[in-house]
Amino acid sequence: MNVDILWANFLTQIKDELSSLSYDTWFKDTKLLSLQNGKAIVVVPMPIHKKHLADNYSKIIIEKLNNITGTNFELELILNDEIEKYTTNKKEEKQKENRESGVPPNAFQSNLKSKYTFENFIVGNSNKFAQAAALSVAENPGNMYNPLFIYGNSGLGKTHLMHAIGNYITGNSNRKVLYVTSDQFIQDFIDMNKRDEKGTNFNYVEFFKNKYRNVDVLIIDDIQFLGGATQTQQEFFHTFNTLYNDSKQIIISSDRSPDDLKLLEDRLRTRFCWGLTVNIFPPDFSLRTQIIRKKISSGNFEKEIPNDVVEYIASNIGTDVRQLEGSITRLIAYSAIMGGVEITLDLAIESLKDFISKGISEKNDIHRIQKIVSEYFQITVEDIRSKKRSSNISFPRQIAMYLCRKMTSESFPKIGTEFGGKDHSTVMHSVDKIEEEIKVNPDLAKIIEKLKEDIGDGVVKKK
Repeated sequence: MNVDILWANFLTQIKDELSSLSYDTWFKDTKLLSLQNGKAIVVVPMPIHKKHLADNYSKIIIEKLNNITGTNFELELILNDEIEKYTTNKKEEKQKENRESGVPPNAFQSNLKSKYTFENFIVGNSNKFAQAAALSVAENPGNMYNPLFIYGNSGLGKTHLMHAIGNYITGNSNRKVLYVTSDQFIQDFIDMNKRDEKGTNFNYVEFFKNKYRNVDVLIIDDIQFLGGATQTQQEFFHTFNTLYNDSKQIIISSDRSPDDLKLLEDRLRTRFCWGLTVNIFPPDFSLRTQIIRKKISSGNFEKEIPNDVVEYIASNIGTDVRQLEGSITRLIAYSAIMGGVEITLDLAIESLKDFISKGISEKNDIHRIQKIVSEYFQITVEDIRSKKRSSNISFPRQIAMYLCRKMTSESFPKIGTEFGGKDHSTVMHSVDKIEEEIKVNPDLAKIIEKLKEDIGDGVVKKK
């Protein structure tokens, strides 16, 4: 059954029962992805369509489809960005079924996402060194900067760069490239202990070795999640050595530097520093505006988004690229739901008021304070968490520790852990030092008050 023809038939029928405005707003840009496993997978353009169709039209959609096909289907609505994830999940389910039955996968899966390339990676001051290093590795894998270790906060482009390296290599050579998350590596390692119908695990062991050691380039994302998995770390250590000794390229990412991966074995952290370690910093205002404009141009939105709106978003949403892009989707959806009104600064302020508060929130209160202090002193959060002792870093670090202790309910050991594994006595000393300094230094007292105002009520006050 051709899903395109089927969906065209469905749209013709549904169009007759709706006003032209309702049809154009909610159905015109939808498409049927597949009919399988009792589900009709329908792709919609924006989250607002997903919610509105599910809440108001799911019954009529199911009835029309069931009448056309003569079969009962459940409805599942997904976004364009979820199509690749959906098909990838199906592939992974199939591979898991094969492994559980002792059947090896029929074909090698690189797991690379073709949409991530060097061409659509937006370069600015905060990421140009990481981009240049990634391109050097892509042009000469196994010989330049091996391993390449990329670290930085979530949403800054680490995964994009890793896929871009893999896509460049596969597009310009016949090298075998594998991208996996550390979670997938752990799962594959656990699967090695399973037994097939003969009571052996030979098939699983062979599958694991072929997958991870018979490649030219291994890309592993979020290596920090190997922390605590002792046996898996040992296996990754052997895999790393095998690939490295064979001059195969290894690319690793993390949300923190190798020195801060305290839960990983020392021998692994040491090897991560054998090649090149690069940090991706949060995008500055200029780069944020470029990212937003790129999202607008690639989205082919009907409504024009003026410069003052772009600058408002760049100034208020935060530094996570996903949140920046998501704010545009939300703004367009809000305009559509309001009857297609013109996009103005006032409309942006209204539509993004809740989104902005989410965008600037941090993973926890300590991270939020670290971010605000680092921005005030024009250093990076990684600097504050590092072991660097220069005065331009150590003094802001002491202020951040002081504010964490005074403005949150966290203990000294917990604060020390969040500052790169510092001892609790170091935190106590910093708090005492800033407390005494405030008493005799009115300028510092003003700085502390300013930082407290910037931090605001977004943290849980210490009781």
